[in-house]
Amino acid sequence: MDNLTHTLVGLTAAKAGLERLSPGATAVCLLAANAPDADILAAFGGSWFYLKHHRGITHSVVGTLAIALIIPLLFYAGDRTVARLRGLRPGVRLRGLVVASLVVSASHPLMDWTNNYGVRPLLPWDGRWFYGDLVYIVDPWLWLSLGGASFLLTAKTRWHAVAWGALALVATLAFVVLPMRAGMGYPVASRALWLACLVALVVAHQMNFAMNFAVRWGRSIALVALAFVVVYWGALGLLHGRALARAQEVAVAEAARQQETVQRVAAMPSLADPTRWRVLAETDRAVYRFETSLLSHVETERDAPGELTRFEKPQGEAAAVATRAAADERARIFLDFARFPAVRVEGQSCAEELLVQFADLRFTEPGRAGRGGNFSLEVTVPPAR
Repeated sequence: MDNLTHTLVGLTAAKAGLERLSPGATAVCLLAANAPDADILAAFGGSWFYLKHHRGITHSVVGTLAIALIIPLLFYAGDRTVARLRGLRPGVRLRGLVVASLVVSASHPLMDWTNNYGVRPLLPWDGRWFYGDLVYIVDPWLWLSLGGASFLLTAKTRWHAVAWGALALVATLAFVVLPMRAGMGYPVASRALWLACLVALVVAHQMNFAMNFAVRWGRSIALVALAFVVVYWGALGLLHGRALARAQEVAVAEAARQQETVQRVAAMPSLADPTRWRVLAETDRAVYRFETSLLSHVETERDAPGELTRFEKPQGEAAAVATRAAADERARIFLDFARFPAVRVEGQSCAEELLVQFADLRFTEPGRAGRGGNFSLEVTVPPAR
């Protein structure tokens, strides 16, 4: 998930009661919620080094546990050092910081597991990826629920309210405006619900000044927001099960028309539309990408899957060229990451070389190496002598 979501989880968890465990627990919660993304430092080694290590050891069970212990220990040591220099008694409680850090640190890989990018929790012993396929890589309803609770519980001054208002404006632009400009379609009802909820939060904030319910029910408000996340995931899990069953049925029908055998199928979430899922299905000779909607009739989709694209696997001499290209160090890293890789062998790119295009169909397709970022790759291969 994005770091805004992780930060809001840490802040909401602190307001749900973890902040009471020790002075400084809120700061520890915010750090612990984001600390596994310290793997961003791998970017200094180049884009492919970063892809190799992103969501790696810092997102594993071992790495998360280590981070969860290091943060409170450093915080505790810093507090004792400052207290000694000032001649004061240490203010923080190590046990409370450790508990807060353990709880919130665990939320990070769990949140990341819920999307289709995946995590590798068994590193360093096993590099397998695990995918929840429940939530889009950014989710406005998580922003709204966790951010709304945090806003009501922390916006106690005008300047706090202004800061939250600026954040809400940026989030609104990211959710409402930018996807429209990028051609990402999702229901108008989602945008309307987002705006209506923002208005409701402003009204609730004004009522709070009169009724002071943030003081009386503050912890309960935070707990309700966290409970909403769990219920939301549960609902998406049920919808994902239905979407996956439908996707398998449609994939089998399409593969039968091509006289192919389905090997695996995945249904992945769309932005702000729990009824629409992107499907990737691999057969013995191709990989298919299409859309499925829980609002349409499955018979209709079996006959004509939405936005169907077929990516045929290289055969014969092309397969041999692709195998040679896969020996490239960048290609090895890419193929270890790619969940549904597509490979296309082009004709000669110049007098002496062949061009092999790799793409992870979750995010892009072959031929978009310049626009697909690390999710696509082009490798030139000299022709066999």
